[in-house]
Amino acid sequence: MSDLVVVAACDGASKGNPGPAGWAWVIADPQGQPERWEAGPLGTATNNVGELTALEQLLEAVDPGTRMQVRMDSQYAMKAVTQWLPGWKRNGWKTAAGKPVANRELVERIDELLTERDVEFVYVPAHQVGGDPLNAIADQAASDAATTQRSAGTAHGDQDMPVPAPARVTPSRARTTTARKAPSGAKPASSGKPRTIKAKFPGRCPCGKPYAAGTPIMKREQGWGHPDCSPVA
Repeated sequence: MSDLVVVAACDGASKGNPGPAGWAWVIADPQGQPERWEAGPLGTATNNVGELTALEQLLEAVDPGTRMQVRMDSQYAMKAVTQWLPGWKRNGWKTAAGKPVANRELVERIDELLTERDVEFVYVPAHQVGGDPLNAIADQAASDAATTQRSAGTAHGDQDMPVPAPARVTPSRARTTTARKAPSGAKPASSGKPRTIKAKFPGRCPCGKPYAAGTPIMKREQGWGHPDCSPVA
């Protein structure tokens, strides 16, 4: 393994969950400034697919033997490859509830890439005033890719194109740290209590079950989902 630690961030986005989706990663130079980046479209996909694809593409972009610190705001993607993966493999790629693991092909590919790289994962909350700048850039680049459905970045010849500027964070947005993942039409809660809304678009709960448009949902730790269930590990 190389002694040099590559510091990077990655993120995914979906406008509707599922909806137009994209992914992005950014790698910093030794001074911590963004140096390389890439973003790409996914057509129609979920946030989880975007997050996992972003991690897969980031790992593909660095050589085997690389030591890395990867900053992410997706607890689902991090836990999938650092906590839940061993149990899924033991259970024949079934969850604790006996259901097939979602996004198995992506998780398996990430598992392969991780065996050849020394990776430290760091969770960074999204949309925070004074938050992690690399993650904010990856967030914006993924959002742009989801909206435009076009690839961009230094890997596509945009050598002179600056990395996307992070979206300006207002105090109200900072309090709602996962505003990017909220279904379209959802408004930030006015208090600290969880709030139930009706989903404007169909989506998938962190427990693994889908929900239809019009279904009551609430903001959970890993995303929007059913008010009365827990994520499946």
